[in-house]
Amino acid sequence: MAPGSLHYVGPREADPTLATLIEYGQGAEDFQETHFTTLEEGADYQPKHPLLWLNLHGLANIDLLKIVGRRFGLHPLVLEDILNTEQRPKVEVFNGYVFICARLVSVNEAGEISSEHVSIVLGRNYVLTFQEQPSGTFNQIREGLKSNHSQLRRFGTDYLVYTLLDKLVDRYFVVLEALSERCEDLDDAISEGPHPAQLQEIQALRRTMQYVKRGLWPLREVMNTLQRDEADFFRDETQLYLRDVYDHVVQMIESGEALRDLVNSLQDNYMSLQANRMNIEMRRLTVLTTIFMPLTLIAGIYGMNFEVMPELHWRWGYFAVLGGMAVIGLGLTLYFRAKRWF
Repeated sequence: MAPGSLHYVGPREADPTLATLIEYGQGAEDFQETHFTTLEEGADYQPKHPLLWLNLHGLANIDLLKIVGRRFGLHPLVLEDILNTEQRPKVEVFNGYVFICARLVSVNEAGEISSEHVSIVLGRNYVLTFQEQPSGTFNQIREGLKSNHSQLRRFGTDYLVYTLLDKLVDRYFVVLEALSERCEDLDDAISEGPHPAQLQEIQALRRTMQYVKRGLWPLREVMNTLQRDEADFFRDETQLYLRDVYDHVVQMIESGEALRDLVNSLQDNYMSLQANRMNIEMRRLTVLTTIFMPLTLIAGIYGMNFEVMPELHWRWGYFAVLGGMAVIGLGLTLYFRAKRWF
């Protein structure tokens, strides 16, 4: 397709689109929340308050996204990136607004990690957010806007974007903590005894770490670019908060690298314990072979078909050979036990 043409790109079917418009200001009565599900509802709506936050979750309704794009003057390439859920996190500054792409990660009760594509547009008096699927990550921020005493109401839309980014970055803390707990549990299980399923778990952890890294590492450049903010979309007070988010991103990258080293050490530990177990088994087999070697030799000698073998005609020959073999076997067993070979 031609650049700028709009179509949904993603590994799963797009969710139905629901638009939520929050209008607010500093006054006690300056708050209103409105939901849109159809084109007609959103096309002619006129805001009643100075600041607004429009959130769309679900990217199935491309026509509604086109209306939003025309209403706020978004470039077609921006809309294309919004619909591309495989887009790498980035930030771009346009004439009149800033466009931010990021990935929102989450972990469920079963410990499964997932992520979704999130896009943020910051204008002079508005914020647009586009989520791949319904999520409660930003519910706390919505509740904060309802209170006329909150900082979100006192400060501008740039502070709202900081809050959204901070919440998004905090999700990585939760995910890294969950991965750290999985590593600790796996380390304990490996110490009790290596099992092939544990190696599969290590490989799954390595893939998950790579998955998280692809979303986390570009965030450092995103936050670094926002701090430079040559177009002055962020006030000096908000820049201080952005710097704090940047520090959190750097800290998580370092934690992620340490966690990746831990995963590598888990594999090394697993392979070492497996090799040690193999050595023990080989030593036991060697001991058994050594014990039975002289017994096999004796049995082989007396199994030869010679006519002249004096012991064959001795009345106690059979029992004497068995007794000798028993003494040799017992002696070798006691010797290896004394050497702690098994």
